[in-house]
Amino acid sequence: MSTSAETVVLFVPGAWHSALHWAATQRALAGRGLASVALDLPGAGPDAPLPSGYLLPGQPGLDTEKSALADVTMQHCTDVVLDALREVRPRYRNVVLVAHSAGGAPASAAAEQAPSLVDHLVYVSAFVPAGRPRFADYIGAPENASAVQVPTLSDPAELGAFRINPLSPDPSVTSVIRNAFLNDLPATAPGTWRQFLVPDHPYSSFTTPVPLTPGSWGRVPRTYVRLADDLALPPVTQDLMITEADALTPDSPFQVRTLPGGHSPFATRPAELAAVLADIATG
Repeated sequence: MSTSAETVVLFVPGAWHSALHWAATQRALAGRGLASVALDLPGAGPDAPLPSGYLLPGQPGLDTEKSALADVTMQHCTDVVLDALREVRPRYRNVVLVAHSAGGAPASAAAEQAPSLVDHLVYVSAFVPAGRPRFADYIGAPENASAVQVPTLSDPAELGAFRINPLSPDPSVTSVIRNAFLNDLPATAPGTWRQFLVPDHPYSSFTTPVPLTPGSWGRVPRTYVRLADDLALPPVTQDLMITEADALTPDSPFQVRTLPGGHSPFATRPAELAAVLADIATG
């Protein structure tokens, strides 16, 4: 068991999200005496490169302009996680790496490449590549057919990114995005959630294989936080990933926790999420 003073939590956001999304959860963790660091992966955060017409009237060229993230690789994303792990490791005995959604890919790759830097790996409705190495393999699985599909623009392979339009003037577009990520957000909540999503996510994130082995990734203790009402990555898909990962490492299976609510508990129930994470981190 580790004390809160010996522990740091590193957060890896999912597709189109950033470090900003973890702020409320970090505040709740701080109230429990736990330090935390939230990461921005390449192409996310306040300095994220945007398509040139994204913020202009009519959003000219949004369907066709090549993404500035077209050359971002999975290793680029993994290196951000590895750099953060190396920075905190000398100061904390207990390093807990928490990944959300597509952030499970670089978090898993980092644990595979440097398992000694991670003491516990937590997936919050996140991609686990142990059974199928590409996120696209689970997104396209028959079990995932009921998932709400976030609408993307044009051909992601041509754009070099999975591009969404959170600022679309078309409510039929933004309502689907909101339903996928924030189906449990109160109907009266303001629409400011759209301003915090970036439009581009690197194409490589969903399509690059992330090979994992029992001797590296498999030796890191792991917990999966299931989200029972998730529409973007339904529980059946979360359970499929857990089952297939456990088949790879039958002697060290996932611990599993379940929270109510949708895909973004860091936004809709941060205190509840922080309580679960604190229990995992110091348990």
